[in-house]
Amino acid sequence: MPLALFPSLLDAMDWSQLAPAVQRMHGEGKVLEASGTAHVDGDAHLLARLLRRLLSLPEPGAAQAITLTIERNGQRETWTRRFARGQMRSTLQPGGGTLLRERLGPVSLHFSLHRDDHAIDWQLRGVTVLGLPLPRTLCGTVLSRSGTHDGRYAFDIDARLPGIGRLIAYRGWLEIDRVL
Repeated sequence: MPLALFPSLLDAMDWSQLAPAVQRMHGEGKVLEASGTAHVDGDAHLLARLLRRLLSLPEPGAAQAITLTIERNGQRETWTRRFARGQMRSTLQPGGGTLLRERLGPVSLHFSLHRDDHAIDWQLRGVTVLGLPLPRTLCGTVLSRSGTHDGRYAFDIDARLPGIGRLIAYRGWLEIDRVL
């Protein structure tokens, strides 16, 4: 049986040193359901709001309830995040070599994954829109970390675009409710 997506993209030694909550979230079961709380931020100007709507990103708001469903089919994962103020769905799969590709509507983000202590840092390596690569200067920055806080799975994502500012940032925690 092939490895799940995240264990296949990280060195076996790095995977073994991740926190148990991170390993469970990124490697267990065909279907995983989790719930928790997220704080969502984003710039309020029109262009940022329109881009969030185009990409089906949640609207800003503090202490939003969040549920996550991860459906795994081999090394392809569909993540459905339901926030109190919106739903976000993305598809994650290998992106060539050791890269992870996350697709949100017409946009694909290409990340390299690295273990940092007991967490995973996602480092943006490129962006494509409708399959066409964007120049690096237009990609902006995406800071993303999957780790733990108080023994629970924790996440911290911050995406900024040139000329737009903070498109979205969300951070919080999840507890696994069910693994099938």
